[in-house]
Amino acid sequence: MSPDRSQTSYQESAAGLARRALGALRGAGGTAMVAEHVESAPDPGAALAAIRILGADALAPALLSGATVHPRDAEAVTLAFSALPPARDVTPPPPAGPANPWLMAWRDWGTVTLLAVLSDETGARVRGTDGRLTAVQPAPPPPAGPASGNDDAWAAWSVTMGQLSTLALPGLDGPVHDAARSSPLGLARGATRAVLRRDYPTAARIVRWLAWLHSVGVRTPLDPAPLVEHISLLAGGDRLALDTAIARRLLTV
Repeated sequence: MSPDRSQTSYQESAAGLARRALGALRGAGGTAMVAEHVESAPDPGAALAAIRILGADALAPALLSGATVHPRDAEAVTLAFSALPPARDVTPPPPAGPANPWLMAWRDWGTVTLLAVLSDETGARVRGTDGRLTAVQPAPPPPAGPASGNDDAWAAWSVTMGQLSTLALPGLDGPVHDAARSSPLGLARGATRAVLRRDYPTAARIVRWLAWLHSVGVRTPLDPAPLVEHISLLAGGDRLALDTAIARRLLTV
């Protein structure tokens, strides 16, 4: 399979997994949603890659419903890390596509951490013997904040935070979350800019951070609830629908 076809297969599988996660979040589908995605896939390798692409959002239905992660789902996540070992070079690169190692390292951190939160027993299987995450050693550095003296720095920073939106979930907290807390204005400006540019996928990802800030009691410059509804009405796609569904849940926390 050519690299282009491989990437297309991965993205299509990730969209399918997002659709399953959205159904599970709405109360539909089986309990072992992640495992079923892998077992029914025509290309199991692409399905395992989809777990890494979707990141912690693959576990969001269990988290947001207050359930424990299904053992088969935990096994599927573990297999994804075994079959596709994480990159070791996690130096922050210039802005790039969603597969750059630094972004993937943070997504891996979120997935493994959330798995450990949901089930210490299964979470330990994808951690090192010292308890540190095998996916990210050393831990990736956080994104540079917007307060760099450049008046336009918030724009690029908010897009980067949007690419890390799978971390905007209860049970996760770390340097990226500290960055969100430090600049709610930058996130609000970034989400508004994306809506005005009709870049709804980016807007949905950034507004998740505003919803997360709301859930932890941080005041934001704008009310994210109307923005979530506006985005959901004007845009489509399984991944975007999952982002807005998670944002709605965060707003009720």
